[in-house]
Amino acid sequence: MQSYRVIPIPVQIASRVRETMASPQYGHPAYVSVAKSYGPCRSCLRTFDVGSDTRILFTYNPFEGLDSYPSPGPIFVHQNSCESFTAEQAFPEKLRNLPLTFEGYGEDRWIVARERARGQEIEPVIDRLLSNPMVRYVHIRNTEAGCFIARIDR
Repeated sequence: MQSYRVIPIPVQIASRVRETMASPQYGHPAYVSVAKSYGPCRSCLRTFDVGSDTRILFTYNPFEGLDSYPSPGPIFVHQNSCESFTAEQAFPEKLRNLPLTFEGYGEDRWIVARERARGQEIEPVIDRLLSNPMVRYVHIRNTEAGCFIARIDR
């Protein structure tokens, strides 16, 4: 049985940026482009089809509701509505072979531990991070770009 949940950005955030073409958290303009890289989409947690999918780039703070100190950064979602990843599903298969960094955060958003993993290494890394009593939650980040992909909770 899975002891964690992978949580994409809130559906409301993705819907709002599609409606307004502005960052729902900051009001900064959002931009549409044809995918030049795999992404992934922070709502469905699937990679983009390079050269054909259109995506929206906008500013997002993944710490909203977790810590008062903001740390905004760029993320992408599909331009057209996509089915949001459900937290009860297993680890997203489309992310499994991407270069991923897992950051375990403790109190005051302090990074307690950080590990990189791909493929079958992912579950042992998640288990190790979440077994640390100092870790409150884990962020999945793209190792190449450094940007936020999703959060993991116990």
